Amino acid sequence: FEKLCSISLSHINVYACLVCGKYFQGRGLKSHAYIHSVQLSHHVFLNLHTLKFYCLPDNYEIIDSSLEDITYVLKPTFTAQHIAHLDKQAKLSRAYDGTTYLPGIVGLNNIKANDYANAVLQALSNVPPLRNYFLEEENYRRIQRPPGDIMFLLVQRFGELMRKLWNPRNFKAHVSPHEMLQAVVLCSKKNFQITKQGDGVEFLSWFLNALHAALGGTKRKKKSEWWWR
Repeated sequence: FEKLCSISLSHINVYACLVCGKYFQGRGLKSHAYIHSVQLSHHVFLNLHTLKFYCLPDNYEIIDSSLEDITYVLKPTFTAQHIAHLDKQAKLSRAYDGTTYLPGIVGLNNIKANDYANAVLQALSNVPPLRNYFLEEENYRRIQRPPGDIMFLLVQRFGELMRKLWNPRNFKAHVSPHEMLQAVVLCSKKNFQITKQGDGVEFLSWFLNALHAALGGTKRKKKSEWWWR
């Protein structure tokens, strides 16, 4: 879900409780995460930005290689070599809950009335040139955008969703599109929502053009970073 504290609703310095999965701000004395750890005896927290683990309320960092699976699910990464072989060595993966799935062919949670958007996002995630570009964050991480430009959020969230859909080490055989859809609602000025059914064709047209513009494309013949690939 969107990485904001369940109490303060802040995006700043947010930690995930690895016992119950809720998000809390801060880890210092009297912070929301600190109070949660004392009240419920939940002691292991993950900083969602730095990807470091901490034990609360004692407030010390936990360094343990066995936790790497959790950080990889939160932020999967793909090398150019891995991407080049995605379509050549397709094989089933086993999720941590025991189910098997084919990376790239996984379900997207239906939050309320977002199935029209899910269908488009899943279809786009299986277009190889588009998929390959967004799987490697370095392709667009350094693109300069004007201060306050919210449209680039679509690029970031689509890349994150793409990497989760193609993750061979998922905990479950389905993925939440919540952050992606929040970006869609914001960037479309609520023309496309989670709570109302929308037209898939209209959403596809808007989404591709919005990505194109956010990556430096224009309405003229100039192509964006990924459009020519």
